[in-house]
Amino acid sequence: MSGKTSSGRGGETPGDDKLPAATDPEALARNLARAFEEGGRAIAAYLKPREEGSTSDPLADQAADMIKTINQIGEYWVSDPSRMMEAQTRLWGNYLAIWNSSLRKSVGEEAPDTMAPKTGDKRFADPEWTTNPMYDALKQLYLATSQWADDLVTEAEGVDEHTRHKARFYIEQVANALSPTNFPATNPEVVRETAATSGENLVRGMRMLAEDIEAGKGNLRIRQSDYSRFEIGKNIAMTPGKVIAENEICQIIQYAPVTDTVLKVPLLIVPPWINKFYVLDLNPEKSFIKWAVGQGHTIFVISWVNPDERHAEKDFENYMKEGIFFALDTIKASTGENQANAIGYCVGGTLLSVTMAYMAALNDKRIVSATFFTTQVDFTHAGDLKIFADQEQIETLEQRMRESGFLEGSKMATAFNLLRSNDLIWPYVVNNYLKGKDPFPFDLLFWNADATRMPCANHSFYLRNCYLENTLSQGKMTIAGERLDLKKIKTPIYNLAAREDHIAPARSVFLGSQFFGGPVRFVLSGSGHIAGVVNPPARNKYQYWTGAKPKGELDDWIGRAKENPGSWWPDWHEWIKSLNNETVKKRSPGGKKLKPIEDAPGSYVRVQI
Repeated sequence: MSGKTSSGRGGETPGDDKLPAATDPEALARNLARAFEEGGRAIAAYLKPREEGSTSDPLADQAADMIKTINQIGEYWVSDPSRMMEAQTRLWGNYLAIWNSSLRKSVGEEAPDTMAPKTGDKRFADPEWTTNPMYDALKQLYLATSQWADDLVTEAEGVDEHTRHKARFYIEQVANALSPTNFPATNPEVVRETAATSGENLVRGMRMLAEDIEAGKGNLRIRQSDYSRFEIGKNIAMTPGKVIAENEICQIIQYAPVTDTVLKVPLLIVPPWINKFYVLDLNPEKSFIKWAVGQGHTIFVISWVNPDERHAEKDFENYMKEGIFFALDTIKASTGENQANAIGYCVGGTLLSVTMAYMAALNDKRIVSATFFTTQVDFTHAGDLKIFADQEQIETLEQRMRESGFLEGSKMATAFNLLRSNDLIWPYVVNNYLKGKDPFPFDLLFWNADATRMPCANHSFYLRNCYLENTLSQGKMTIAGERLDLKKIKTPIYNLAAREDHIAPARSVFLGSQFFGGPVRFVLSGSGHIAGVVNPPARNKYQYWTGAKPKGELDDWIGRAKENPGSWWPDWHEWIKSLNNETVKKRSPGGKKLKPIEDAPGSYVRVQI
């Protein structure tokens, strides 16, 4: 075995059993002392706000629920000694096979792996995890234990499915946290970096850890990007436009035209309030808003307020009337048009569907087409987010929200990051705090970290009516005294799902398509919740599937669908034009009746938490 490490220092090879030696032992000793000193600063930053009573652990409630849930799985197995013995024998059998394989590899023999990482698992990409028998054995022991724990959950047939779903999620989080890649002594990349820099990486890493805990006011706020490289309105959210109306719930932005003529029917975008709207306007190359303006759309966007205690009682009805209805009134004042096409993204799409069902009940026909980006209206297959939405956890969360009037943005951000912790948490722990390297500047992760709060009443309504009781698709949801029926929505719908979406699973979006009463064009994009939507044509990335009406099961639909290369954006634009291709002269923001308040992207989007 031969070949230098990626650092190219010290002459060590990936297959050497011997760990690389520090280039300067005295410097290593000094830096380890400095790293401990910085670690003490991190501990102090964590403890100080708790001693002062100014913060609490954002995961405390989940930790309690995790222990309770995993205990239920454990009780199932220990209740039958023979069943427990069989499970233990299976685990020790894997351990023995790994041990025998490692012994053979250590003397130069070929031996098959007992366990291998799943496809797409990037944690063990370093060659040493394969070529070094010690690391290879450690990797396989970890994988065998993780798989065994997951199997215990799957095979706990005496436990209800919801509890097993939660347990599977919690076990995965524990397993991800305990990966040998997350510890300096058992990660070959970190070992090499420590040897090459004589421990300077650990000093930088502990310093960043302390800074991130201080930035989180006692809770770790992992930096996923170099945030200093971005400024809203300067190099992110740059599409020209004006804020032309505002109230205590939102600002309405109208974007400046770039074509001499525009489509007669304006376009309203309803983004989620869980995140900020500029995910659709990250930069000129990625911006859906800029692209759609270039296709001749007169675009209006709702920029939601970042709420505080003053908004505690604002619920779905308020967001419908003071958000979407306010936007429709603004559109008419600015353009003179009484009708609009509408787009809803994620929970913004759920609110849009609720609003359209309410409008259908009142025979209000101002929205003439609807496009949903990764939107759920039925929550039967809502995925891992359902683990946070059982009766007990919602009651606990409501109690916490009532204390302040809102849900802290960090709590929802943490929940989303946990859904993909091996992509959004642990790689940054290793890169930042173990390797001591600054994260790469990435606009999407800047946006991801720009969290928003949620009003108590609004979030409680959403969790109970959607995730817990699933009232919308069942025709049981009531808004402003009207019982909602999605079948009454006869408006043409373009319903976009993303194949790898972990927030609004494609299966869930597909099923939701079947509850509307009008024509639905279902389109499936490649990639996930964000990249499946933010996929500009110029990049020619991913693909999308088009096919028959959404009926039956998603897998059957995919089997008959047509795969198309690149972005779905042009397909959507052609669909919009097929409904009404009439054009008028370009419109300036605000028109003749509304005086612009400020430049886009406005002030509401700049509010930090």
